[in-house]
Amino acid sequence: MHKKEHQGAKISAGILKGLVFASAALTFLVLFFLIVYILVHGIPNLTPQLFAWKYTSENASMLPSIINTLIIVILSLVIAVPLGIFSAIYLVEYAKRGNKFVKIIRLTTETLSGIPSIVYGLFGALFFVTALKWGYSLLAGALTLSIMILPLIMRTTEEALKSVPDSFREGSFGLGAGKLRTVFQIVLPSAIPGILAGVILAVGRIIGETAALIYTAGAVAEVPSSIMGSGSTLAVHMYNLSREGLYMNQAYAVSVVLLIFVLLINWGSGKIAKKLTKGKE
Repeated sequence: MHKKEHQGAKISAGILKGLVFASAALTFLVLFFLIVYILVHGIPNLTPQLFAWKYTSENASMLPSIINTLIIVILSLVIAVPLGIFSAIYLVEYAKRGNKFVKIIRLTTETLSGIPSIVYGLFGALFFVTALKWGYSLLAGALTLSIMILPLIMRTTEEALKSVPDSFREGSFGLGAGKLRTVFQIVLPSAIPGILAGVILAVGRIIGETAALIYTAGAVAEVPSSIMGSGSTLAVHMYNLSREGLYMNQAYAVSVVLLIFVLLINWGSGKIAKKLTKGKE
């Protein structure tokens, strides 16, 4: 009887192991296919005209959109990262357990995480563009995206702070350090790799966002004179090119640049995280 049960357990373990490997292989193959497909269709269409300073219907330049993307990424992170990190510090380090206010905040962040991006876009259009009378602008787009990525940064920072051992805090308190000093000189530096992972995920979402930006930042393929001007990002530019159906080759080329952006961000974040980890050791 025991022998049969043992054999049954081995068979079940083997099936589960096979399913795990099959899932991993399928995920890798899908990712590999997507990358190869984009590169094969996009690289031959990368031409110097696509990097001209001004966009025209002849060159379909993406350079203005690249600059707008960088501006919106920086603006969104400047707004969302401090808010997200400080909120997470309050939730983990200062709020008492069982606090009703904390429960409300967590419920709110979880709800915000599940809202479709087009809803954020409509909110941004109604509030920033119409009610505040900013019009289509990079600032309206950046603020809308800041609200969108705030829950992500809060949750990842919260988990990173929770992963720091309590012995670090106790050791700091034992040496006479106050709460604020312990948080900012002991706990926060230890949690930086985890926080950085959340920021990188947020950057990826900003770069790939279209729906929220079409309604707030607009789709003008030029670099505005200020952040109150309208401008399209790379993802919006690619959407416009493919929507018209006349610039599919250029759209593939833009997708290659977007892919390179994402790969560089992931590679750079990995390097930074390793340096920070080595620095702590």
